[in-house]
Amino acid sequence: MLLIVGLGNPGSVYKNTYHNCGFLTLDALAEKLGAGIKKSECFALTSHYFVNGKKILLAKPQTFMNLSGKSVFSLAMKYKLEKKDIIVAYDDVDLPVGILRLREEGRPGTHNGMKDIVDRIGTTEFKRLRIGIGQPPEMMQLADYVTSRISAPDEPLLKDAFGKAADALLALCGGADFRTLMQKYNGG
Repeated sequence: MLLIVGLGNPGSVYKNTYHNCGFLTLDALAEKLGAGIKKSECFALTSHYFVNGKKILLAKPQTFMNLSGKSVFSLAMKYKLEKKDIIVAYDDVDLPVGILRLREEGRPGTHNGMKDIVDRIGTTEFKRLRIGIGQPPEMMQLADYVTSRISAPDEPLLKDAFGKAADALLALCGGADFRTLMQKYNGG
């Protein structure tokens, strides 16, 4: 089984914000798979799929960003997943808007949702898909920026990034080699 987690904040007030890039990526992936993410379990909205005979679990934690690890840990325990079975999609201010970066492991950086996941599952050794949102405008606090609505100039760049990210995740579900996907999608 492969667990694909998209990070974001629940509720309509956060729907199209920069911090919800993980949710928006999972929505794009679910659309390609032909269904929605609606089942409630382990503090998340989930959906189960089979791709090439492999079970895929999509999850959007509903705990708010800073407590994302609660849901990821609960799902990992429930389904007896190993760290190699987890991939997390999330926004990253250290990448330019719309740039993707797949990584096999790494530190959480300044991302509080990732920090909570690392703390709760006890490792940095899980896959991640970072979606660049760029730095906040001058004089804007980081917390205000990530919870602000995606700007009109950034919207087409991010929509394209969500589609590419969904393609990369779909290829991973189909058995593609992760390092090959890194070469194909990193930086674009």
